Amino acid sequence: MIWPMAQAMHLSQRMTLSQVLAPQLQQSLALLQAPTLELKAMVEQELQQNPVLEESAETEMTQEEKENREAEATVTAVDPAEPPADVTFDPATEKANNGPVDDFQAEFERLTQLDQEWRDHFAQTNLPMRQSQEDEERRQFMFDSLVAGTSLQENLLEQLRLSDLTDEQRQIGQMIIGSIDDYGYLQSGVDELAFATNIRPEKILEVLKVIQTFHPPGVGARDLRECLILQLERDGKQNTLEYRIVGEFMEALGKRRIPEIARGLGVAVDEGQKAMARVGNLEPRPGRAFLPDNNQYILPEVFVQRVGDDFGVTTNNEHVPHLRISNTYKDLMAQPESSQEVREYIREKIRAGKFLIKSLHQRQQTILNIAREIVKRQREFMDKGVAFLKPLTMVQVAEVVGVHETTVSRAVSGKYMETPQGIFEMKYFFTSGIQTASGVGVSNTSVKEMISDMIKVEETSKPLSDEEIVKLLEQKGIKIARRTVAKYRSELNILPSHLRKVY
Repeated sequence: MIWPMAQAMHLSQRMTLSQVLAPQLQQSLALLQAPTLELKAMVEQELQQNPVLEESAETEMTQEEKENREAEATVTAVDPAEPPADVTFDPATEKANNGPVDDFQAEFERLTQLDQEWRDHFAQTNLPMRQSQEDEERRQFMFDSLVAGTSLQENLLEQLRLSDLTDEQRQIGQMIIGSIDDYGYLQSGVDELAFATNIRPEKILEVLKVIQTFHPPGVGARDLRECLILQLERDGKQNTLEYRIVGEFMEALGKRRIPEIARGLGVAVDEGQKAMARVGNLEPRPGRAFLPDNNQYILPEVFVQRVGDDFGVTTNNEHVPHLRISNTYKDLMAQPESSQEVREYIREKIRAGKFLIKSLHQRQQTILNIAREIVKRQREFMDKGVAFLKPLTMVQVAEVVGVHETTVSRAVSGKYMETPQGIFEMKYFFTSGIQTASGVGVSNTSVKEMISDMIKVEETSKPLSDEEIVKLLEQKGIKIARRTVAKYRSELNILPSHLRKVY
C-alpha cells in the first residue's frame, strides 16, 4: 500500500548568486537612455537634491576646467553595463574597492584657484533684483494677457447661451453637449439620452437639431454620413452629386468603387470621380480645430555636416547642462569647527556629484562614438539618400565602439540625428537586409523606397500588382517573395492594385 506524501509548509535557507545594479549605475543607464530635454530635467532634479553641484555656463569655465573636460571627452567610452573602477567606495575607509584613494585635499587645492572667481560671480548673481513699478506692471500685464485655448464643449456652451432656446431647452442642450466627444460626434443616441433623463425623445431631437447648426459645421452628428450631410446642407448643396454620393453610396464610397457609384448616379466615371474628390474636401472630424496642440518638437542629439569630402559628427552639447562642484563647500571642509558628520555628508555628496558629471561626459562620448560609426557605415546614405541605406545591426556597431549591444540600444533610444538628408531617428539606420544577386546587402527600408517610387510613376489606369513589382525588383537583382511586397506595401499605407485603379 502506498501512502500519499504529507503536504506541509516549512522554512529553508539557500544561498544564490545574483547580479544587482547599484543605484549609481542605474542612474548612469538612465542618463544614457534619456533624450536631451528629459536629460535636462533629470539634471535639474539632481541640482536640487545635491547642494555641492552647480551649473555653469561655458563662458564661466576657466582654461583649466576646459582642458579637464576635453581630456575626459577624449577617453574611450566605457560600457555602462560594466561598473567603473573608481566609483564604488567603502564608507569606512574612504577607499575605492577597485581604484585609488579619493584624495579630497588635492581636489580642494585645485578648486582653491577658482575660489575668488567663483565668489565674484556668486556675489554678482545674487544681487537683489530691483524692478521699477513700470517693469512690474508690464510683467503683470503679460501674465494677465495669457489666454487658454477654448475647448469644443466650451465653444458649444457659449453658442448655446447666445441662442434663442428656452431655459428648459438649454438644460437639454447642456446634457447633449456633454455627450459630444472631442471630435464633434454625439456618443449617445437620442433614445439613450431619453431613457437616462426621462425626457421625451422628441424634445431631445429638437434641441439636437439646433446644436447641429452651431459652429463648426457637422458638429453633433451621430455618424460620418450625418456629419458630411450636415456640412453639405450648410453650404446649400442638397441638389449636388456629392450629396447623393454621401446619402446613397456611402459604403461604395468607403471602398472607392468609382464605376459602381458612377452607374448609380447615371453619370460618366470622370464626373463621378470629381464629385468624390469634392466629398474628400469635407471635414470628417469637425472638432479637430479645437483639439490641443500635441505637436512633438524634436531636438537633434547629433549633427552630421559635410566637411570637405568627409562628414563631421558633433553632439548637441548646447542643451546639456554643464555641472561642476561648488567651491563654497571647501570652506566648510576646511573649517575646524565642522563636525565629522558634516564632513562625511559633504564627502558623500561630492562623490555623487563627481559620478554624475562623469556619467554625463560618458553619455555624450558614447553617443558620439555610436553616431560616428553609423555615419561611417552609412556614408552613401549621407551622400545620396534613402535608396542607399545599408543593412546595419546594433551588434556590428557595439563591436566597434566597445560596448554591449544593449548599451547601443539605450543610447539611440529616442535620439535623433540631423543629416544632410534630413532629421532621422538614430534607430532608423538599424535595418535588416536583403541579399542581392551581386552579393551586396540592401536594407529593407531601401526596398520600401523602391516600391514606393515604382507605384508613384505607375499608370493609374493599370496599376502595378504585387507580382509585377516582384518581377521589377528581380530585374534590379533583388529577389523577394510576393507576400513580402504585400507586407512592405501595407507598411507604406499603399492600397492594393484593384483599389488604386482609376477608370
